[in-house]
Amino acid sequence: MTDKPNAPNHALIPFGQHVAKLRKNLGISQEELSGRCGLDRTYISGIERGKRNLSLTNVFKLAKALDVPPKVLLDYPEEVVSHDN
Repeated sequence: MTDKPNAPNHALIPFGQHVAKLRKNLGISQEELSGRCGLDRTYISGIERGKRNLSLTNVFKLAKALDVPPKVLLDYPEEVVSHDN
């Protein structure tokens, strides 16, 4: 069985939720985060929705833009946290 293109990957969803939480804690938009790390805003959106599998290079870019060490970016709960939007 293969995944549908751009379908959320259940291994990436909690990571994306963690990125979104860190971004929101800073009070910045996806657009601002995009500018800080040099990644497209739609790519940031895909990360936060669990649709993008980042390279290590992009993990480091995101961590720097979020002003956290990479290990903090990668230290997140494994289960999906549901939230109302």
